[in-house]
Amino acid sequence: MARTVWDSTVGKKTVMAVSGLIMLLYLIAHMIGNLKIFFGAGEFNHYAHWLRTVGEPFMHYEWTLWLVRVVLVVALVAHAVSAYQLSRRDIKARPTKYVHKKPRASYATRTMRWGGIILALFIVWHLLDLTTGTVHSGGFETGKPYENVVDTFSTWYGNVVYIVAMLAVGLHIRHGFWSAAQTLGAGSRTRDRALRTTANALALLLTAGFIAVPVGVMTGVVS
Repeated sequence: MARTVWDSTVGKKTVMAVSGLIMLLYLIAHMIGNLKIFFGAGEFNHYAHWLRTVGEPFMHYEWTLWLVRVVLVVALVAHAVSAYQLSRRDIKARPTKYVHKKPRASYATRTMRWGGIILALFIVWHLLDLTTGTVHSGGFETGKPYENVVDTFSTWYGNVVYIVAMLAVGLHIRHGFWSAAQTLGAGSRTRDRALRTTANALALLLTAGFIAVPVGVMTGVVS
């Protein structure tokens, strides 16, 4: 049954919608955590340490964090694979382009695929920068996330990469949230405006919340 559901277009859209909502919930929590940087190094570093001790003593050190990571990786892979396969089906269903091009879709809709690629590349860079320290500038310090974040956003390229990625996040959420609601049966004529408003609000809130951190470092509010 699982294979039958996965092979169907509806099944792939459902997997894409559910995995997208899982990642959206994570982004909301991640943004709230990031904003703790405005309360100082002590508060931010304490929060980063707390993430590794959640669930103790029942859960060992970092077990909960790794569980969250595994769920996110599964959601990300499922989202990407289903998106790719649905895209290939669209191309096979319509191998030739329409004679008259009508840009009815929004800019966010038309850039969903490229936005997904940008975000995938950003995730790799972000992990290598602030988790492993492989590409980090200024000398990566284990256990000092506040200092590492300030180092990253003290470089012009760190700011450019992050801000461009967060703008892509906003566009992705703006279309993705509404699309997921339609797929999961939450959409209707009466709720359409409310869903679009919610999607726009979430996109704006998350984009502004994430970009606030590099802006804070650039302006000296965070230093």
